[in-house]
Amino acid sequence: MLVLVAAFVSLGQWQWGKAQRKEAAQAQFDALRAAPPVELPAAPVADPAFFQYRRVGVHGQYRPAGQILLDNQMQDERVGYRVLTPLAIDGGKVEVLVDRGWVAAGADRRNIPEVAVPPGPTFITGTAVQPSTKHFSLAADTAPPGGNARWQFVDLGRYAREAQVELQPLVIRLDPDQPHGYLRAWPRPDDRHERHLSYALQWFGFAASTVGIWAWAGFRRQP
Repeated sequence: MLVLVAAFVSLGQWQWGKAQRKEAAQAQFDALRAAPPVELPAAPVADPAFFQYRRVGVHGQYRPAGQILLDNQMQDERVGYRVLTPLAIDGGKVEVLVDRGWVAAGADRRNIPEVAVPPGPTFITGTAVQPSTKHFSLAADTAPPGGNARWQFVDLGRYAREAQVELQPLVIRLDPDQPHGYLRAWPRPDDRHERHLSYALQWFGFAASTVGIWAWAGFRRQP
C-alpha cells in the first residue's frame, strides 16, 4: 500500500507541476505580448531565453533559397506543413527563421504545395520562441535546406551547418496581422493545461482509493 500510494502521489505531483509550469509560461506570454516589440539585433543573441515569448521586430529580406516545410502539422484535423523561411537581417550576416504559418497538404503527398516568398526589403513583427530540442521521428531528414525541403522537426544547429549561415537561436512566429503569411493559429503556452490537472486528480484519486481498499481489507479480516 505504501509503495503504491507513494508512486501515485509522485505521478500526481508530476502532472500538477506540468500544469503549474504551463500556467506560469502563459502568464509570462500574456505580459510580454502586451509590451511593444523590441528590435532583434543583427548579431546572434547571447541569451535566447530573454527573447522567449517576446514580441520582436526585424528589418531584412526573405531568402527563398533556404525555405523548408515542417511536415505532418495538423490544423482542424487536416494535415499540412508549416512554412519556415529564413530572413537575412539588415546590418549583418545573421539570419533568422520565420514561421509564416500553416498550409494544407494535397491529396498526393508527393506533390509539394507551391509556397511563394515575397521579394525585396521588409519589416516583420512576431513572437520569438525557442524550438523544442526533444524530437521523435521514425524517419531521418535527408533533404538540405531549400527548394521547399520537407523536414520533420526544426533543428537550428543542423540548418545552420547545412545552409552555411549564421543563425539566430530563435524562430519568429509571424504575427497574424502581418502580410505574406499563411494560417497562423499559434498554440498557447498553456495548451492542454486542463488535461494535466485532470491527470493529477486521477493519480491522487488512485492514491486515496488504495488507502481506502487497504483499510477496508484490514478491518474485514477475521481473527
